Amino acid sequence: MTAQARVLVVDDSATMRGLITAILNADPAVTVVGQAADAMQARQAIKELDPDVVTLDIEMPNMNGLEFLEKIMRLRPMPVIMVSTLTHRGAEASIAALEIGAFDCVGKPLPGDPHPFADLAEKVKAAARSQRKFIISGNKAAAPAAANNNATDYRASRKIVAIGASTGGVEALIAVLQKFPANCPPTVITQHMPPTFTKSFAERLNRLCAPTVAEATDGARLEVGKVYLAPGGERHLTVVNPSAPCCRLVEREPVNGHRPSVDVLFDSVAELAGRNAVGVILTGMGRDGASGLLKMRHAGARTFGQNEKTCVVYGMPRVAHELGAVETQLPLNSIGEEVLKSTSARREGSE
Repeated sequence: MTAQARVLVVDDSATMRGLITAILNADPAVTVVGQAADAMQARQAIKELDPDVVTLDIEMPNMNGLEFLEKIMRLRPMPVIMVSTLTHRGAEASIAALEIGAFDCVGKPLPGDPHPFADLAEKVKAAARSQRKFIISGNKAAAPAAANNNATDYRASRKIVAIGASTGGVEALIAVLQKFPANCPPTVITQHMPPTFTKSFAERLNRLCAPTVAEATDGARLEVGKVYLAPGGERHLTVVNPSAPCCRLVEREPVNGHRPSVDVLFDSVAELAGRNAVGVILTGMGRDGASGLLKMRHAGARTFGQNEKTCVVYGMPRVAHELGAVETQLPLNSIGEEVLKSTSARREGSE
């Protein structure tokens, strides 16, 4: 029998602590071993209870969640799931938390939400199983990618790059995109995130990386030097129009439990670009993107998957690898360079 995931719930609201505790305890594989109302209580509870996972409110009195997260990652690294309001401020704080080393973030439910924290238990169990080394080394994203020197002579071809990611994807995408030069190939990304978080994430990527990064808008032309991030929420990101490729946001039911879905994006890239595409599947829970990446490979695209050792959660890349969708598995720090090699017009001209 698999050991239960032991959780400490930290939130200054007694109502929210009670709600999170009830939802987690309803899963037989999870048990809440304690609660704390602030960072001081949480620090003592961590020492006494030795939980596997902590759920941590971002906005707390005395010491906010980000400050406490930094201390956890420096002094006692462990899986932490941040709980945030679905506001712009909450989204920015969540992105910062993921860069510091939080395992994942979930949004606090809105009034009347019929399924509050619907995926929290699954994320807690994945966090408890994770083999990730929770080590903080200062501000990981402090140095912008414009300083990279690995692609100074890069010449973009007509190829399109499609990337899918979920849990752990914030750090992974920063690592990949910081290798991209300002004239990178047109790149479309679906990252599983709550609504409102993707805008803040796109803005963060735009500040850290040499290409222009923005949330995808319906009809946006795919251009060299631009990266398009699927907006979270109600629509899937696809690419259409072979003569002048552009983004199309489509209203469809969730796929693999996600909207936007990586599979929907990859399917559209396979149909539109075929061999003139590169697909990348990064860290994440579940199987979203695996079948779509297989379609891309069958259509002639180059396909890469993040290897197990460097994944926060070896879920999506594992399923894709098992299906035969991944042509080559790579450590995270090699993926950006391999994508550039596979899309370089200079390389194509020499072959």
